[in-house]
Amino acid sequence: MSLNFNQFASEANQFIKEYAEKLHLEENPEKAGRILSSILHGLREIISTEESLQLIAQFPMFLKAVYVNGWSTKKKTKVKSMDEFIDLVRRFDGTTSIYDFESDDIAENYIHVTFLMLRRYVSLGELEDIRTELPRDLKSMVYDSIMF
Repeated sequence: MSLNFNQFASEANQFIKEYAEKLHLEENPEKAGRILSSILHGLREIISTEESLQLIAQFPMFLKAVYVNGWSTKKKTKVKSMDEFIDLVRRFDGTTSIYDFESDDIAENYIHVTFLMLRRYVSLGELEDIRTELPRDLKSMVYDSIMF
């Protein structure tokens, strides 16, 4: 298997451009990248390692890299509500979270858009598997991407 890093970079740049447009951040792809990374890291924090591995098996290389960056096998965080998930995502974003996730409504919209964009790569069955691992109050986070 040969690695074509130029192809990976091209796919990543195209994805982040479209993702930034969907977030209405066309002029700030760096912010869109931080948002994507924080949301993916928040997700991996609350689903099982087995489910994470099944998820990233479907990702293109650039999303795999974002997802696994900084991954450790520490105990999973218990999250019971969207507000708690947003707080977790903000922790992964660090000091820029005040700027990146200005309000809970904006954060929830970013989460929604992220799952819609991931639908390009992730099968309905895998999204349903992820959904079954989420607490009841978070299931809606994945619902729309399953339905569309």
